[in-house]
Amino acid sequence: MVRANGAVSLRELARVVQTSEVTVRRDVRALEAEGLLDRRHGGAVLPGGFSREPGYPQKTHLAAVEKSAIADLAAGLVEEGDAIVVGAGTTTQELARRLARVPGLTVVTNSLLVAQALAHANRVEVVMTGGTLRGSNYALVGSGAEQSLAGLRVTKAFLSGSGLTAERGLSTANMLSASVDRALVQAANEVIVLADHTKLGADSMFQTVATEGITRLVTDEHTAAEDPTARELDALADCGVQISVAALGLAAESAPVHQPPGPAVPRRPVPPPGLAPGTPLPGQRRPAPHGGGLPPTARLAERIR
Repeated sequence: MVRANGAVSLRELARVVQTSEVTVRRDVRALEAEGLLDRRHGGAVLPGGFSREPGYPQKTHLAAVEKSAIADLAAGLVEEGDAIVVGAGTTTQELARRLARVPGLTVVTNSLLVAQALAHANRVEVVMTGGTLRGSNYALVGSGAEQSLAGLRVTKAFLSGSGLTAERGLSTANMLSASVDRALVQAANEVIVLADHTKLGADSMFQTVATEGITRLVTDEHTAAEDPTARELDALADCGVQISVAALGLAAESAPVHQPPGPAVPRRPVPPPGLAPGTPLPGQRRPAPHGGGLPPTARLAERIR
């Protein structure tokens, strides 16, 4: 799976082989000892991950349910009449699909995928940068893209990347992509990073946004026992980053792994028949059970709020 996709999450591995994440984590550790892969918080990648970037087909299948939940929550941060910038990535593409019916919205992007997701939204104005097309992620990069962003001012920037750590911030494996993302950040009052748990604690070659430049992180709920992502979230919160945790809940049922291009229709999660009262929907906080506390990421989200 790592050879096919470039990266894989422990949750996905556990689901495929029908065992616990604890067992999967032990096996991944053994494979790393043999030099077959590199471990990352919440997953594994091919060796040499600092400079290697999976292509778009591989990224679409990695943590797809988590990306959908993150996009649902992030869309709630966009208000009517906002002017925003949206960077390239499969998570930002999911976000764009949910923004099609925000009245008076203006979206500036260097991503062909983001623009395509909004192409039929008649109440959303899409502004594309110039630049040179980078085929691996369908993004416009280079001096043309950066120059077209000079002098721009918007309310929010939504970015993704290859990795996120409290020590270094957001990073990516490609120098040209990192340079354009930095130009997007310079145009925004607030910087919102969309990163699923497989990217937390991972690092890559080129820094995009230093930790102190990140306003908010939107990530997914991942509460495996002794999960190091919870510690990374604590460290990011200590650095002043606001944390928003998207509960997965019904995300697996409410969002398909891949959607064909076309008009984006915002989805409102609908409980299926028989859903127990009080079960949280994506974006809602999970109530604490009797005799126990909230999961680590949920406790952190509660503290930040």
